[in-house]
Amino acid sequence: MKKTLLAAAVVGLLSVSSAHAATVLGFKVGADYWQADTTNAFNDDSGVAHSFNDDSSQGSVWIAVEHPLPFVPNIKIRENRLESSTDISNANFNFNGHNFTGATSVTNDLSNTDFVLYYEILDNDLVSVDLGAAYKLMSGSLRVNDAGHPEEVDIDSGIVMGYASAQVGMIGLGLFGFADVMLGVDESSVYDYGAGLGWQFDGLAVDTAIRVGYREFNFDVSNFSGVSQNTDFSGAFAGIELVF
Repeated sequence: MKKTLLAAAVVGLLSVSSAHAATVLGFKVGADYWQADTTNAFNDDSGVAHSFNDDSSQGSVWIAVEHPLPFVPNIKIRENRLESSTDISNANFNFNGHNFTGATSVTNDLSNTDFVLYYEILDNDLVSVDLGAAYKLMSGSLRVNDAGHPEEVDIDSGIVMGYASAQVGMIGLGLFGFADVMLGVDESSVYDYGAGLGWQFDGLAVDTAIRVGYREFNFDVSNFSGVSQNTDFSGAFAGIELVF
């Protein structure tokens, strides 16, 4: 049902995209620093969940290309570096066929790349709205290591997601509010959203925006790349975006 709704939305976007396309070729590049609280729960070979928390810095960088071609979507690529780890003093479980006992370390790397195709539904100084679809390609791993035997399972599958972005500005002040949302289609318990405030400073060749806000990435999956886990990164972020 979600796939049908997503396909219908994309078809609908095609009919209005030419009226709201960018008038010139433009580029956006940006980076965010994210101080995230992380809650992890991964399953061992018996299906028993093992939980741990972490508090560490994460980061994202992105580039977007917007153009005046009708019916052709704009593209955004965002690289997300996400990792959490812990030490377990009294482990006693099997993971990936090995029995871990005593002092054990766990590293959960959920780094991923977002490939986003979107249309500008509205684009003016007061309100802008983008809608489209995304593919989140995971490129991490779950690593469990004791004194003499590491085990690692690659988390390298992809997730089809719906995408929406909105921005509301205060004309003349440079202040704006924004929200970006990605919702999993084939993995309905995976989502990634951010919201906050920004200040834009216009330049002759490059506009600069400073952004602060809150972001959450929830990764709740069953047998995804052979791993079942429920992990959540959430917290405040600050970043900068340059618009050419």
